Amino acid sequence: MNYLVVGLGNIGSEYAGTRHNMGFMALDTWAQESGAIFQSGRYGSTAEISFKGRKFILLKPSTYMNLSGKAVRYWMNELRLPLENLIVISDDLNLPFGTIRMRKNGSAGGHNGLANISEMLGTQDYARIRMGIGNDFSRGGQIDFVLGHLSAEEQEEMPQICHRVIEGIKAFATVGPDRAMNSVNTRPKTSGED
Repeated sequence: MNYLVVGLGNIGSEYAGTRHNMGFMALDTWAQESGAIFQSGRYGSTAEISFKGRKFILLKPSTYMNLSGKAVRYWMNELRLPLENLIVISDDLNLPFGTIRMRKNGSAGGHNGLANISEMLGTQDYARIRMGIGNDFSRGGQIDFVLGHLSAEEQEEMPQICHRVIEGIKAFATVGPDRAMNSVNTRPKTSGED
């Protein structure tokens, strides 16, 4: 059973480590943990990871965020995958930093990458994992915030957050979306909480 796991982001060193590249960060973490190497290909870089009889094709689109759908549609056709085997990872302004939400479908919620994927696939009926980045910006500052770099404190939390995303995707493929959502959609307590 194959799955296409798409991490959304923008290519180029100037975008590395920015909030809009959360999807790239999650896939990079997974590849590093697994010893997988990304290879440049059509519309993006891909790496393959096997887990419990499933094969995950990780895709980092090279089309820039607003045209992510072109890469997703190409690779879905290339791999001949059904929609239920697609998972897209994106950043989300509407969730506090560190919060993760997995859904089996849904609207783009103002996210240009998700909007383009839905447009290109002709449906919103695909799974997505949204990684919260918070919305700590003043009026008119959204673009600078989204394309800004994580704070030092946020960077420290990222490995743990990425690990939760990875575990969620593994669960999605092994125990099913509903049980995966139950485990992913709860925010773990931080050390300062009772």
